[in-house]
Amino acid sequence: MQGWSALILAGGAGRRFGGGKLLADMAGSPVIRRVAEAVATAGFAEVVVVTGADDAGIHAALVGLDARILHTSEWAEGMAATLCTGIAALAPEASGVCVFLGDMPLVPVPLCPALSEAAVQAGYAARPRLAGKPGHPVAFTRAAFADLLALTGDQGATALLKQRPEAVAYIETAENGVLLDIDTPADLAAATRAWNACATSATSDSATSRGALPKP
Repeated sequence: MQGWSALILAGGAGRRFGGGKLLADMAGSPVIRRVAEAVATAGFAEVVVVTGADDAGIHAALVGLDARILHTSEWAEGMAATLCTGIAALAPEASGVCVFLGDMPLVPVPLCPALSEAAVQAGYAARPRLAGKPGHPVAFTRAAFADLLALTGDQGATALLKQRPEAVAYIETAENGVLLDIDTPADLAAATRAWNACATSATSDSATSRGALPKP
């Protein structure tokens, strides 16, 4: 991910959740920390987090992580304000950015190198797709930055991607994490179950490789 930045959008109030969803506990850590920890392993040149409603809480949740945390006072106007604040703050030499949502803790970060490469080849952006449904993260080349900065209101970048189908690449994947976001307490419960299942599988695989468990 040399030369690429990571941007985590964490500005919403989580009203459908009842508030505070990014700070909700998921298997022992806040949702936003699960996301940021995963992103931090990918080798990005920088990690930028943009907060809104839960600024103080997110700062506390991310203590110790190598990330630059910014706040947008216009967060209530919609996702565009959070996105624009993040894009404007990226390093001037950034080749591109992978945009993550703070409520998607199971997002498959290892897809980012392939996404960034596909975005460069397409000329504008790339995103994963599961069973015909586009997901996250989304990789944008620098060619998209001006358009992202021009967004307003409660619109994300989906409209931009639809306007340039010839310059957007898709990578097919079987990873459910590209679509699994947390909007309700039921979503959090489902994400926690999936997280625990992945953690159990990883532990078993590690024990098998050490000879502590028989191979299946």
